[in-house]
Amino acid sequence: MALARCPASCGEIIQGWIEGSEKLVSCPIDWYSEVEITRGSPRGDERPLVRAMVNQVLAHWQLPASLSPHIRIDCRSTIPVAKGMASSTADIAATAVATSRHFGYSLDEATLARLCVSLEPTDSTVFRHLTLFDHNTASTHIACKGLPAMDILLLESPLTLRTEDYHRLPRQQILQASAGELDKAWQLVQKACEHNSPALLGQAATRSASVSQRLLPKPGFDTLVALVEECDLYGLNVAHSGSVVGLLLDREKHDVEEISWRLDAPALQAHWPKRHLLRMVEGGVKER
Repeated sequence: MALARCPASCGEIIQGWIEGSEKLVSCPIDWYSEVEITRGSPRGDERPLVRAMVNQVLAHWQLPASLSPHIRIDCRSTIPVAKGMASSTADIAATAVATSRHFGYSLDEATLARLCVSLEPTDSTVFRHLTLFDHNTASTHIACKGLPAMDILLLESPLTLRTEDYHRLPRQQILQASAGELDKAWQLVQKACEHNSPALLGQAATRSASVSQRLLPKPGFDTLVALVEECDLYGLNVAHSGSVVGLLLDREKHDVEEISWRLDAPALQAHWPKRHLLRMVEGGVKER
């Protein structure tokens, strides 16, 4: 038996055309998918991608494919699906690490990332540090040492968007036209981690979120930006290929009750009926 868990993400801190291709830096939060691998019969309700990952791992370690029908996958997660919260990445990454451990092997982060990308575009939550990652090819992963302490008031929309549907959008021209702005955002992310500055990280996220409005606009965005400025929050980030938005703050410094009261305004409440106060955390898959 082996257990592993991987965090969800509140969208991305930044995402766009950076250093020659579309890349992202995910925003890992303290909301997890936990996967348990045991010997046994497969569950009838298992998600297809987690079984596909078991098969990928068996092939990677050159183990017989005939082992797969005798592996049971128990995936425990309450992460909302198809909202830009890296629910699928959390499932398959935890599955990969737990399956490897079940057979006595250990995956490094780069190999884990490649295995995940072979199944679908992958969030950089698979890395311990905040990481600039080519989520389509896994060809780039540049880690930023340091993690500014920050809370996130995650605004959950009822709207859903599958990752594959987002990738069908005609976005290349918009992404490339915004490359200069995203390069600046990436520089801010690096400075934020170097100087342990949540304010700089918030600036980077807000810049990237504003660019994302040209491609996948979030309702009430200007009102949320105004709220950030009026309440002196660090910034806001979005799911660039989903529907959630995060207000970046410090629960000890900022008045979360007042912010929530402002979000109760009918124009915002209709778009963001659910809220979750979470912490940004270190990424990576942890064995348990």
